[in-house]
Amino acid sequence: MSPSTQGSMSMQDAKASLIARAETPGTNPILSNPVLSNPVLSNADLPLRATFFPLGFPVEITTNSAAVLAAAEQSWRMFRPQFDHPPLRLELGVAEDESDTADPPTPVCRVREHLLTIVADPRNFIACDLRRGFAFGWVTRATAESPLYLRYHFLEAAVLGMLSTLRATALHAACVAPYGRGMLLCGDSGAGKSSLAFAGARSGWTYISDDASYLPLDRDDRLVVGNSHQIRFRDSGVQLFPELEGRSITPRAAGKPSIEVSTLEFPELTTSDSTRVEYIVFLNRRNAATPGLHPFSREAALRWFLQTSLLSAGAADHEAVVRNLVGVQVFELRYTDLDWAVERLEELALTRR
Repeated sequence: MSPSTQGSMSMQDAKASLIARAETPGTNPILSNPVLSNPVLSNADLPLRATFFPLGFPVEITTNSAAVLAAAEQSWRMFRPQFDHPPLRLELGVAEDESDTADPPTPVCRVREHLLTIVADPRNFIACDLRRGFAFGWVTRATAESPLYLRYHFLEAAVLGMLSTLRATALHAACVAPYGRGMLLCGDSGAGKSSLAFAGARSGWTYISDDASYLPLDRDDRLVVGNSHQIRFRDSGVQLFPELEGRSITPRAAGKPSIEVSTLEFPELTTSDSTRVEYIVFLNRRNAATPGLHPFSREAALRWFLQTSLLSAGAADHEAVVRNLVGVQVFELRYTDLDWAVERLEELALTRR
């Protein structure tokens, strides 16, 4: 008998054994094994539930792990309700797997129509329905016990993905308010948004957000909301701010804003969860020949915002709030020295009161 025939017979014998046992009362292995009876885990028990308010919007987290709720608490415990919307929902299960002892790879995010996926490997993933405001996923226990990784790559990515589609338009911009005048600091990755926002906050500006700001879709007053409770720096930020030396870097996020600092560590900082935008400033550290504030095209600003709002591209309601936003004065700030840039923006806020 060939090996292939032996394998086939073995499989047939196994199937026959399962059928025979299933016909015996109390010995059905499929019904007694929840994985076999529900291999896709569609009705897995997720008994823990809590509601959080990231950016002021309600989000309900359902899970079977206290570690997941503790991680969500770290991300969003400082936020209070601001907006009256039905809660977005995230169901995240944690599978017990003793063989997993390390964080999985950096997740890959993909968007198509109303679906967003965040996949690290077959056991660590989240899928989001951006139309319904519902997401579900599974992670391993090792992932759940790595709160920096879990929060950065899964919890915040999924929730902010839904929020920036259904509740607000996400802007790739920091937000500050020198002398109460709301300013968006814009630019591509690495333009220096977080560094300038932090430097300005240490000089007395009100700090709203470091790298992402949000325009609520049901407002027309250019209100921006952000996460004023933390600042995330690239690992190169140590060169500008020595006090960042020795801090943990979020796993699998090197080269990105990955050094997380709570603004509570700096009691001298003034923070706010929101402000109304009066100025938009694009940062340019490459053109040192003509330093200073220069007028910037509103049309170019509009194109940049629409191109960088990936999840909301093409949506009429998102485009409307962005078109309203660029009605303010728009500038380009060309600079090389951080303190000099802070002074120029303070002058802008003071001279145009």
